[in-house]
Amino acid sequence: MDAIEAERTISAPHDTRPRPTIGLREAVAVIVGVVIGAGIFKAPSLVASMSGDATAMFTLWTMGGLISLIGALCYAELTTSYPHAGGDYHYLHRAFGRSVAFLFGWARFSVITTGSIALLGFVFGDYMQQAIPLTMLPAGWGSTVYAVAVIVGLSALNLRGIRTGTGTQTFLTVAEILGLLLIVGAAALFTDPAPAPAAAATTTAAGGPATAALGMAMVFVLLTYGGWNEAAYISAEMRGGPRDMVKALTMGIVIITVLYLMVTWAYWKVLGMEGMSASEAVAADVMKVAFGPAGEKIISVLVAISALTSINATMIVGARTSYAMGLDWKKLDRLAAWDGERGTPTVAMTVQCVAALALVATGAALGGGFKAMVEFTAPVFWLFFLLTGISLFVLRRREPNAPRPFKVPLYPVLPLLFCASCAYMLWSSLSYVYSQQLGGLNAAWIGVGVLAIGVVLLLLLRSKSDQ
Repeated sequence: MDAIEAERTISAPHDTRPRPTIGLREAVAVIVGVVIGAGIFKAPSLVASMSGDATAMFTLWTMGGLISLIGALCYAELTTSYPHAGGDYHYLHRAFGRSVAFLFGWARFSVITTGSIALLGFVFGDYMQQAIPLTMLPAGWGSTVYAVAVIVGLSALNLRGIRTGTGTQTFLTVAEILGLLLIVGAAALFTDPAPAPAAAATTTAAGGPATAALGMAMVFVLLTYGGWNEAAYISAEMRGGPRDMVKALTMGIVIITVLYLMVTWAYWKVLGMEGMSASEAVAADVMKVAFGPAGEKIISVLVAISALTSINATMIVGARTSYAMGLDWKKLDRLAAWDGERGTPTVAMTVQCVAALALVATGAALGGGFKAMVEFTAPVFWLFFLLTGISLFVLRRREPNAPRPFKVPLYPVLPLLFCASCAYMLWSSLSYVYSQQLGGLNAAWIGVGVLAIGVVLLLLLRSKSDQ
């Protein structure tokens, strides 16, 4: 790929372009909102059961924050050197060509982003059905109706413009943080003595040494931290330019790490290691101890708010990948429609909404199988995440004279550490998926199928002389 092709996404002939409209506060809200989802209400019990003692548990959560911060510094170089609404798609395009970028965009559109929106819609629906049940509907319909309503509603808000979308995001993120602080406050006021850490189990549920499970515990930690890289998709719209982009990434990771450590401490203080390890709904158990039966309603609302926050943030950044694909491929040109006044990719946002609703319908038909289908595409996500990390090395070598307002410190050590963590997560997710079955088939074929369909679509686009 030559330099002219590499610049194609920047110089494509469209009347409007993303403009600097997003401030530092809104960018931090998007990062925090994407990352902090329902995982923090579930993952800590899994991490506790695999760590064996409190010291190891808190060390793992701290390491997760440090690894995420290293990754954020790598992304800070990419986002400030190549600000573009396409984010990872754009870096992959410049480093490896538009075919690799297309496969990433396809996987993101077909499952990774739209699947996450649909899945989070069901999470929202499940918990809202507990808090405010829609008793007038047939059994099992309440969650689906809530999911459809929230996807349509938030899509409509974002179609009104980026200011509406980011304003909603800031409000939801503040509400989410206050909800997490409520859990921490409840633990701080908890006066009954927690089980002594010495009484905690020192072996895993399977009976092996706790250290043997630390690697898998780290997988769940990093999954719970996942999503901070989505900031790349708003890099071209930051009002403060490169400096604010670096601030947004680092501030977002620091806030998330502090919150995760505080919430994990709250769970541990109230339930102890054994209680955390045995809990199926650790946040709900803590809130029941603090507030009695009303605690279940409170935690339902908190999880619903977290799901809302993640859905809205995912919508904002997700549609921008499709927009970038529209700039690259003539047959997908309509996806590149950008409303300059509202600051949003209107067609891409609408298509994303329709695709997410189609996946909601799929989820309603498949039930738990849909959740598995989305989760089993994790290797695809980590593959492209690793390639994005490698693109930093490729672009440093290929474009040595490109302006780099920010350079990752301790190059190449920190980028190598980031790539190593991505490679480990890719290996771990492949190992997990390969051991699973879905509908009688090995679950690994789901990721292969997604990429295979993408290859077919790529060949069709190329056969149409889409140059």
